[in-house]
Amino acid sequence: MLMGPQNLPVRIQELRERIARAASAAGRSAQSVTLLAAAKGHPPELLDAAAGCGVTDFGESYLQEGLEKIAALRNRALTWHFIGRVQANKTRAIAEAFAWVHAVDRLKIAERLSAQRPPLLPPLNVCLEVNVAGEASKGGIAPQEVGSLAVAVARLPRLVLRGLMCIPPEESDDPRQRTWFARLRALLEALNAAGSRLDTLSMGMSGDFEAAILEGATIVRIGTALFGPRP
Repeated sequence: MLMGPQNLPVRIQELRERIARAASAAGRSAQSVTLLAAAKGHPPELLDAAAGCGVTDFGESYLQEGLEKIAALRNRALTWHFIGRVQANKTRAIAEAFAWVHAVDRLKIAERLSAQRPPLLPPLNVCLEVNVAGEASKGGIAPQEVGSLAVAVARLPRLVLRGLMCIPPEESDDPRQRTWFARLRALLEALNAAGSRLDTLSMGMSGDFEAAILEGATIVRIGTALFGPRP
């Protein structure tokens, strides 16, 4: 199928059907899973077309690119998620422009986001990024460090700790892929058993989102399957 704005309604419908089937197989409703359009590298016109098809949540990985798209689509009622690695010198702009941050992995970053979140805006929703496989090439905290960081972040006044996020290794089959997502779900369940009130698992992308949903994903970050390859 050709990739372009004219094909978006079909692709979005197909994705929503796949999400619904995976959710049903997990004993959940399709409404329990948010389709987050990972828009890095794609032009505002394509995002606008997706918004016209009912997509309301968009994720950006690069700050300047994200700010330009937020400005271009300011007349749309959209929720913007920052899903890239957060650099300390960019926390103010992120705190001012986005509703969610998915990749918090240091207390210093969380403290800056809290201090710089404008008081007239609702608290910033954040997820802690967990490096579930201990891969040196990826960001995120070690699983054994999640508990202490979660306690510290939950105390910050202008943040709401919503849950956990991961980017696991790519596996060749669904059962192996599911083991990584199950590990993140178990971490969230342990935090809640200890007194946290987390409701978000941001996990699963174009190639593995169904496996993630089967293990409890509430946000799936989908780029290629929605928009096609990045230009």
